[in-house]
Amino acid sequence: QVQLVESGGGLVQAGGSLRLSCTSTGRSFSGNAMGWFRQAPGREREFVSAISWDGEKTYYTDSVKGRFTISRDSAKNTAYLQMNSLKPEDTAVYYCAAMLSGRPSKDYEYGYWGQGTQVTVSS
Repeated sequence: QVQLVESGGGLVQAGGSLRLSCTSTGRSFSGNAMGWFRQAPGREREFVSAISWDGEKTYYTDSVKGRFTISRDSAKNTAYLQMNSLKPEDTAVYYCAAMLSGRPSKDYEYGYWGQGTQVTVSS
């Protein structure tokens, strides 16, 4: 069974940091771009960041540029999202996903999704 499993979420004060991990089981996604999305209560799911299959290209939504860093370790089948200088508006469920093809910021380009991990930033 193919799974993406996120971890590392939690409660943190504004200005703090968290590192999310996304580990695949059942198959390797070393040839796929990986992405992070988030969904806050009452809002649509939004793109956060993505990384190409080889790690050479990274993409960020404007609101997290300079604060979040995406990376991957293909040997460990794991993608990461380092989140620094967290703000209350970063509060959401964060999902990782493996992209099949196309544009990294579009969720319909992703074929595999994790179950999500909650990130809560208190003010």
